[in-house]
Amino acid sequence: MEHITHESATPGSGQSVLERPLRVLLFTDTLGDVNGVSRFIRNVAEQARKTSRDLTVVTSTRFEVPDAANIINLPPIFAMKMPKYEQLDFALPPLFKMLRLANKLQPDVIHCSTPGPVGTVGLIASKMLRVPVVGVYHTDFPAYVDHLFGDESMTWATTQTMRAFYSGFRAIFTRSEDYVQGLLRLGVVRERILALRPGIMIDQFHPRFRTPGIFATLKDQKIIEPLREKSNIPASPQQTNGGDNVCRVLYAGRVSIEKNLPSLVNVWIAADAKLRALGVAAELVIVGDGPYRPDMQAALRGTRARFTGFRHGEELARIYASCDLFVFPSLTDTLGQVVMESQSSGLPVLVADQGGPKEVVIQAKTGFVLASVGDSLVTSAWVDHIIELATNARLRADMGHAAHESMRAYSMDESFEHYWRVHEAAWREKQLAAELKPRGSAQERPDLASLVAQLAHAQQIQQARQGNQPQLAQSTLSHNRLDAPDQVPAVATTASA
Repeated sequence: MEHITHESATPGSGQSVLERPLRVLLFTDTLGDVNGVSRFIRNVAEQARKTSRDLTVVTSTRFEVPDAANIINLPPIFAMKMPKYEQLDFALPPLFKMLRLANKLQPDVIHCSTPGPVGTVGLIASKMLRVPVVGVYHTDFPAYVDHLFGDESMTWATTQTMRAFYSGFRAIFTRSEDYVQGLLRLGVVRERILALRPGIMIDQFHPRFRTPGIFATLKDQKIIEPLREKSNIPASPQQTNGGDNVCRVLYAGRVSIEKNLPSLVNVWIAADAKLRALGVAAELVIVGDGPYRPDMQAALRGTRARFTGFRHGEELARIYASCDLFVFPSLTDTLGQVVMESQSSGLPVLVADQGGPKEVVIQAKTGFVLASVGDSLVTSAWVDHIIELATNARLRADMGHAAHESMRAYSMDESFEHYWRVHEAAWREKQLAAELKPRGSAQERPDLASLVAQLAHAQQIQQARQGNQPQLAQSTLSHNRLDAPDQVPAVATTASA
């Protein structure tokens, strides 16, 4: 059909498959949940609307999802709480209804964002429609299953399932360079793996959201031990972001053992004792919920800590900005979007040297990347750095300012453009494989890396002509992060801006 449409179309009419804009259909099992993957997909949908890109998100969930023109929620035919994780649902989507929707929309590329039932329907749709499939390796499921269940056979089965799921993908994004090796271990061919340029909605997480007194007004929070003593350290109210001379150490995310929170419990028990001895008013703030919360609350009894539960939108942004430093002990996160959000909010961060979060932290400038041993943190190192930051307002302020400035390079706008170019490249590659090309063209077929870079180059040319960019960026083509425009083979394609 594409051959017939292309050959019969008048050049320049916009009817040929080579001239019309790209259509993407994104399948995801998570959209109404409170997690970084869900927020990323919502941001992608928002960016698509903002830039007039033809992207539709389809899911199947009992949770509330955004009311947007390009988001479709087909109610599941069956749903139940996830074992050991009651905050999440396991949902079976209406297979045939979802496939009919895919056939109606006729996407050029299908994106499977999660390896669950909805993502599996996306794989079936890609074979039915004979279109390339692209995805993001958001979550290291084998590592999570290992942490949650400690069963080697379950971990092995999960690994084999992931290997089978991703085997047919034309391109797979990782959220960080660190997890390129993880996909290689799953048997994914190296040339198909791309590290997605990280991005967040930087205007939604900003120091301007600091709100003195916010912690006294939060509803439905659990305070483990109220703050009684006042700091012995001379200070003005402005020296802590909450304006009350209480240094607040923040964690945000799922409250589950795969986030390595038992290690954080050990760290805070030791840090709280030392801070008390120094006369420093401080508390640990846990934002989020999950199966480990009751045990964590019990383990922290006798320490200064509070649990706020899930928080959203501007309230979440105000909590971020009103704390003083951020701790993220996870060893298995592929990126750790909360690490970027906290830095954008003006907080220095502490992260482990395993996983993706370390890639968005500038050592000793925006935070500290701390060593771990096996599956455990080095407790003394985390305690020492918490003490150092909690007792040094100037250091916190300098690092927080540097953290905020560093995140300005990670806008969701730039991340989405990279995301979209890879989908365009997968589409163009399919066209070239089918020998669809402008009449009279005899160029050789480039690989996916060259297509992505060539599309980026074309977009820069267009921006320069429109006066949005004074000159073209010059860089070297990287197969790890396929966004470099320089020195790539010419190919007769049209980039849709």
